[in-house]
Amino acid sequence: MIIGNKEFDIQNKTYVMGILNVTPDSFSDGGRWNNVDAALKHAEQMISEGAHIIDVGGESTRPGHTKVEAEEEIRRTVPVVEAIKKRFDIPISIDTYKSSVAKENLLAGADLVNDIWGLKYDDEIAKVIADASAACCLMHNRDNTHYHDFMEDVKNDLKEVITIAKKAGIKDEKIILDPGVGFVKSYEQNLEVIHCLEQFRELGYPVLLGTSRKSVIGTALDLPADERLEGTLVTTVMAVMKGCAFVRVHDIKENVRTIRMTEAILGRQGN
Repeated sequence: MIIGNKEFDIQNKTYVMGILNVTPDSFSDGGRWNNVDAALKHAEQMISEGAHIIDVGGESTRPGHTKVEAEEEIRRTVPVVEAIKKRFDIPISIDTYKSSVAKENLLAGADLVNDIWGLKYDDEIAKVIADASAACCLMHNRDNTHYHDFMEDVKNDLKEVITIAKKAGIKDEKIILDPGVGFVKSYEQNLEVIHCLEQFRELGYPVLLGTSRKSVIGTALDLPADERLEGTLVTTVMAVMKGCAFVRVHDIKENVRTIRMTEAILGRQGN
């Protein structure tokens, strides 16, 4: 898979997408990187620790978050994307579900759109991605928790997402799927998703797991967000063992080392 100017071996390796929230209210690092200089410094640190993609987000999606207008999201993210692109040779993801935010950030140099609504919130975003020939990470999400057969329903929802993407002209080789841990799922359902990750690979696309510091870990270990590293690393091991191509995380160094060790045990070449 090609993202930006980098090639990713999605069949045999697991890559790290580093989280860079330029927001005042993200659940675990809100306000720490919300100016260009601080964001650049953190991006540099993540790259030095082994991140393969930097995911820039301008709106928190934590439970109870306040939505921001697209103009404000663009104001927060575009200068950061431009600055990272100018200084570093690394693919950049823009974490947004709004077409105007995606478009402005793709023009600024972003290579991938990470949409937590899987193209279902904004009817225009699929065309924006297709027109830019950009990669995309499409997450499972929905507006209700009325599941009949949980795993089958999640997979069917993702099949709908794929149909939307292909209808808009997004090519298969540009699509990553995210099963959406922490979104419209109970604690038990989040655990089931992590336990059954290999089922999502059957859809034929690379899978990204995003569990870093999330409440499913906090609930399992009864720990606050800033003490969930070990739990996150366990989910990263699960991601590698079950063939996920990407993990989206806050703590780069620890996750890179965890992936290398797991891949070594499995007889796969490390990052």
